[in-house]
Amino acid sequence: MAKREFKDYEGLVNRSMGIYGLLKHFPDDMSDEEVEGILHVLPKDMSSAISAVLAPRIRKTSIALLKGMQHWFDGAAEARARGKKIILVPFNFPPEFVYCFENAYPLTSEVLTVSGVAALEGQGERYWDFAMGLGLPDYLCSSNTIELGSALTGADFEPDAVISAAPGSCDANSKIHEFVARYIGVPQFILDKPVDDSPRGRRAYRTYFRRLVRDMEEFVGEELNEDHMREVLSRANEATQLYYDLWELRKIRPNPCPNLFTLYAYAVRYVLWGTEVGLDILRMMIDTVKERMEKGLYPAQEEVARCFWIYTYYYWDWYGFFNRMEERGITVLGDLLGSFFFQPVDLSSKDTMIDGLADTCWDYAMTRQVGAESMSAQWADDIAYWTSQLDADACIYCGHHSCKQTWSVFSVVRSEIMKRSKLPTLMLQGDSWIRRMLPMSAMDEQIDEFVGSVLKGKRTTPATQVG
Repeated sequence: MAKREFKDYEGLVNRSMGIYGLLKHFPDDMSDEEVEGILHVLPKDMSSAISAVLAPRIRKTSIALLKGMQHWFDGAAEARARGKKIILVPFNFPPEFVYCFENAYPLTSEVLTVSGVAALEGQGERYWDFAMGLGLPDYLCSSNTIELGSALTGADFEPDAVISAAPGSCDANSKIHEFVARYIGVPQFILDKPVDDSPRGRRAYRTYFRRLVRDMEEFVGEELNEDHMREVLSRANEATQLYYDLWELRKIRPNPCPNLFTLYAYAVRYVLWGTEVGLDILRMMIDTVKERMEKGLYPAQEEVARCFWIYTYYYWDWYGFFNRMEERGITVLGDLLGSFFFQPVDLSSKDTMIDGLADTCWDYAMTRQVGAESMSAQWADDIAYWTSQLDADACIYCGHHSCKQTWSVFSVVRSEIMKRSKLPTLMLQGDSWIRRMLPMSAMDEQIDEFVGSVLKGKRTTPATQVG
């Protein structure tokens, strides 16, 4: 069936690789005329993302990020050509673990979906439709089903193995990855998280992680080399420090950190942590934010509202979601998937590095929250901490139509946020990766009404210069 419906070049990963591959021919900076020329020939679906990232105030850093993504895609193709194992990992697993192997390379499911939704004509919808056409239920998470739907066509770049780190924290993710692994006939390595947040639970998790290490060593045919691990994790530790430097800058009013940079930070986290390319992008982001802070630049006359997204963003209209809000004075402080509790890994020995990786894996937001003894309590605790750190004025919940886990406790979490932090919390419908569910104009209208009626005039911060 797949061969009748699709040609070889039509898989999401293959198509994205082709598009990102063009970026190597772009200069590191571009004039307004060059940007205008590119936007003129791009398909409409792609132009929203490109016009957002090439806004003059962030253009140079954005090109560095895009070229970083191109580097990641090229790395996968090169790894395949050299016979390395391509390991598909989920959103809650540290790619630096795979980089610790010299004969393996990580691809992250959800980042592939976002890349396709941002860059491809049709925004990945055909792959969602293909998965539904196979009879899969529509309450699966669109974040991973779009990319994995592409893998199911049999006409795309396929992994050699799948690591599943979401059992207990995202069951939809776990089941679609298991299905795909079985469907395309590759092994799946499972990392369970116990529903026990005590030290005993942590010890059990480290034990499970060590089993994963052994399984991977056997599959890749390579024992982890301590020196190579130390090189990769040294860079990962430096990235962690840069992430927290950026976090500190995001506390300033009006916020000098462009809304899109919160997305860029976790794009780096999910694919380039532990690489020199990732470090270069983070350094450039910090330089840009510092320059904006020193010059007093802000995209609107005043910062009207500082909002923290307590789940995740919308990814199919980058200009509409990130830039247009910023130009109305609405700051996106960050979201759950891009907010972390990571600590530097102890590089003393191979054992301490493996334990550090296990702890990093545990502390991904959805793993520590959805997989906690009380999901609503842990979620509310983390939101209270992040919003107080970033001096938020309000919270907004949106996500995707099928996340039964977050929907099931949202009202409890919102009540706790209102009680503890006194922050009004707006709930939005729609789907983060499928535009068909609710148009951006409807979301804009709801956000504007919320800001205008609930937040406007309570706390505003005049800008020094608009730009």
